Amino acid sequence: MSKNSNLVEVTFKGERKAIYRNRNDIEITIGEYVVVEAERGQDMGKASCVGSLVKLKRGKGETRSIIRKALDSDLETLRKNQEKELSAFKVCKEKIIEFNLDMKLVSVEMQFDGSKITFYFTAAQRVDFRELVKDLASIYRTRIELRQIGVRDEAKRISGCGICGRKQCCSAFLNEFEQITTQMAKDQQLALNPSKISGNCGRLLCCLRYENDMYAEIFKDFPPMGCRMTLNGKVGMLNYINIFQMKGLLHYDDGSQEWLTPEELKKGTIENVT
Repeated sequence: MSKNSNLVEVTFKGERKAIYRNRNDIEITIGEYVVVEAERGQDMGKASCVGSLVKLKRGKGETRSIIRKALDSDLETLRKNQEKELSAFKVCKEKIIEFNLDMKLVSVEMQFDGSKITFYFTAAQRVDFRELVKDLASIYRTRIELRQIGVRDEAKRISGCGICGRKQCCSAFLNEFEQITTQMAKDQQLALNPSKISGNCGRLLCCLRYENDMYAEIFKDFPPMGCRMTLNGKVGMLNYINIFQMKGLLHYDDGSQEWLTPEELKKGTIENVT
């Protein structure tokens, strides 16, 4: 039996995910709500991955446990918590204005047992929100946490559709954000138009990262982009590579052009790389 066979990935509000152990061998299927151990008390989320498909990160400490499947009463508590979150969001926004704080409230998440309320916000710089926390604690009589997040985390929590028409990658399946550079867009022959290569967060599209290696692998079969070469007695420049048709476009100095396969291009002589 796989060592990960009793692992369950649980998704909470805002696509927050964590991995838990099903130590009591409860029969859990994807999409079911479960009550889990929290740092202090209990939390509740939806099982998004079960069993050997769940990958425990290397170096991660002991995981918390799943307590039980959600009961009807638990689902009713969840519904009431969601109503309280909406109310808390409104109250916090009013308090931010009252204390004149330069921050944008993004989301509110109440722990299932009500022992903690987390307010997620974005800000251009560090914010002294100590008085805000005290005020909120006096209102809700529970532990209050204000957590500053980045614009990519904001987009992940709010969710939405990308320019491809599908659910944002960060909200659908990405668990971590990796570095993305404009060089990746250049390597994939994309126009450096911010509106075309940026996501809803205003940052470079996440898909530029995980598609980049495939582009690099395909381009290994072609001469370097921008190189001048002589082929069949004519001199030209390789200006474009169509990875779907696996052909490169060679523009000749006489004004003509030709689509050629990697094998055909390799018959030419490269003069220089610009």
